[in-house]
Amino acid sequence: MHKIGQYLARRFPALAPAIGRALDQISADDNDTALINQARVLEAFTRHQVASHHLWGSTGYGYNDEGRARLEAIYADVFGCEAALVRPQIASGTHALWLALSGNLMPGDQVLSVTGVPYATLETVLNSRGPGSFSSLGITFQSIDLLGSGEFDFAAIDAALTDRVKLIYVQKSRGYSLRRPVSCQQIRELVNWLRARRSSPPKVVVDNCYGEFVEAEEPGHAGADLTVGSLIKNPGGGLAETGGYLAGKKELVANACDRLLAPGLEGEIGATGPYLRTMFQGLFLAPHFVGQALANARFAAALAESLGYEALPRWDEERFDLVQAIKLNSAQAMIQFCQTIQAWSPVDSFAAPIPGAIPGYAVPVVMAAGTFIQGASLELSADGPVEPPYAVYLQGGLGFEHGLIAICSAFAALREE
Repeated sequence: MHKIGQYLARRFPALAPAIGRALDQISADDNDTALINQARVLEAFTRHQVASHHLWGSTGYGYNDEGRARLEAIYADVFGCEAALVRPQIASGTHALWLALSGNLMPGDQVLSVTGVPYATLETVLNSRGPGSFSSLGITFQSIDLLGSGEFDFAAIDAALTDRVKLIYVQKSRGYSLRRPVSCQQIRELVNWLRARRSSPPKVVVDNCYGEFVEAEEPGHAGADLTVGSLIKNPGGGLAETGGYLAGKKELVANACDRLLAPGLEGEIGATGPYLRTMFQGLFLAPHFVGQALANARFAAALAESLGYEALPRWDEERFDLVQAIKLNSAQAMIQFCQTIQAWSPVDSFAAPIPGAIPGYAVPVVMAAGTFIQGASLELSADGPVEPPYAVYLQGGLGFEHGLIAICSAFAALREE
């Protein structure tokens, strides 16, 4: 760290004292989470005897795709579940969530979100109209906010639990909010509380986007019935070009698979094309790259605090997702920060992000993401709605070195302003 600090101090002299303090702080952070997660992933690969021929995908209908079957078995093991559905046909985390929810509900059923209003993209899905929509299926959605402490509001949940509530929805990440992410321990407490309340409790579905491999366990280990995510986020390891996953109880996964493909096909079709190798390799590398992204987040928080900005979480707080929020206090600071992150990205560095309208958001959003995979948040990105308190949401970075350069550059640009 000493040589790193010297290099950065020469490159960013105005930030030298703050950089030194930040590096001293995070160097004391002895985090073994990446090692624990890497061991679990490696053991799953060896247990299921992945061979070179499993890395080649299928065409056409995708019958007898042994590599696909091995990959799904590995996902089930890694995420502490009975079964998994891992497919390139799942286009996004929102798509995976739609499959999880709509595939496991009947007309008249209700979903109860216990972490407040979900991501804007999912909220758009919930509010859509027309054939196949929740409204056309007679499915309703209700939200309960977390308490100010970040804990579940069990009293409000208890009051909302009717026989119509079949699924409990948990968004693990903070998303575009300053609330605390949800930990696997909190999910365990929720599951145990529900089981103590009812002999047949609602199923717990966890949106795990941005949360994979951040902790030493996953929601499935904590008792969640279904865990959902995107391969262009954490579990794709920066290599998977597309795809999503669902992991959980066999029946729930099978129901979601029927929604994806068609009832009765039992997941036996769905070509994997050229994607299997990167899906396998991305998962194998994901614990390491998530660890790199978390180091970037801790450094950004420590540097921000040294420069007088508020960081959520603080540099030394326990983390349950990848997202690092930093209050920059002005729209211009947000734009400058994001433009600098973009300028120090490997792809589209020449672009200058400006705030723009995005479906589902009432205010303009500024986004920096010069990534090799479009929308890959495990690669370094920074974005946020341009509104008070003007918080930028930083995440990712496949290498700590890239993160150091880009993050220092962003804060140096704020100093120059």
